[in-house]
Amino acid sequence: MSVLVLVLAVSAACCLGFGFVLQQSAAQRAPLGDFLSPRLLLDLIRVPSWLGGLALMVAGMVLGAIALARGEVSLVEPLLATNLLFALALSRHRTRQPLGRQGWAGLALLAGGVSAFILAGEPRGGSAVTDPVRHWVIIGAMSGTALALAAFAGRSRLSRGPMLLALAAGLLYGVQDALTRVCGQRFADGGLTEVLSGWQPYGVLLLGVTGLVLVQSAFETAPLRMSLPALTAAQPLAGIACGVGFLGDRLHTGTGALAWEAAGLAAIVAGIVLLGLHPCLPRGTAGEERVDALQGR
Repeated sequence: MSVLVLVLAVSAACCLGFGFVLQQSAAQRAPLGDFLSPRLLLDLIRVPSWLGGLALMVAGMVLGAIALARGEVSLVEPLLATNLLFALALSRHRTRQPLGRQGWAGLALLAGGVSAFILAGEPRGGSAVTDPVRHWVIIGAMSGTALALAAFAGRSRLSRGPMLLALAAGLLYGVQDALTRVCGQRFADGGLTEVLSGWQPYGVLLLGVTGLVLVQSAFETAPLRMSLPALTAAQPLAGIACGVGFLGDRLHTGTGALAWEAAGLAAIVAGIVLLGLHPCLPRGTAGEERVDALQGR
C-alpha cells in the first residue's frame, strides 16, 4: 500500500469529518420548508459556519479524488470511512465528553476492521470491465436504491427518515467516488479533453449535488448521530461494490481471506454504529423538536 495514498485518504477523512460536524450544526437551523429541496442549499450558503463546513468537505473530496487516482477504490473507501473518528474528535472537543468504553470499543472496531479488510484483501488494480451493461447495472442498482430510500424518507415523515436519507447519500457518494476514479484514468490517458468527452464528470457533478441535498436534509431534521453513521457506513460499501464490480479492483478470494474481509467490513459497520451513538455526538434538542414537527406531532 502506498504511503502517499494512505496520507491522502486519511487527510480527506479528516476534512470530511470536521466538515460534516460544521454543516450539521448550521443545517439544523434551516427552514423545514426546504426539506429535500435545492432551496435548502441556497439558504445554507448564507451561513458562514456551513460554508466553512462545505469548504472542508470539498477539500476532503479533492484529496479523496487524488487518492482515488493513485489507489484502488477498494483501498481508499475503507480509509475514508474513518471520517467518523474525526467528527467524533471535534464533537468531543466541543462537548468535553470522555470517550469511555463505548468510544474506545467503536474506535478499535473501526480501525481494526479497516486494517483487517486491507491486509486480508490486499486491494490491487486490474483490468476494468469494458462491458457498459455491467457498469449501468451496478450504477443503476446503487442509484435506484438511493432514490427509493429518499422517496420513502420523504413520504414517511418518520423519525428514521434522516437515517434513510443518509444511507441514500452514502450510496450516491460511493458511486461518485468510483466515477471520480474513472475520470482520473481518462485524464491520465488523454488529458482534460478526454475527461470532458465522457459522461462520467457530469455524473460526478449530478451525484454530488443530489447527495449534498439529501445529506443536508438529513442534517436539517435530526441530530448528527441519526445520520452520520448511516452515511459513513454506506459510502465505502457502495464504493467497494463499484470497484470490484466494474473498475477491475481485485481482492484475495481464498476462504481465509474472504472470511477476514467479511469480518473487517462487519467490524467497520459495528464500529461506525458504536461511535455514531456515542454521547459526545450532539443529540441536539433542536433537532429532536424538528423531527417531531416534521412528523406533525
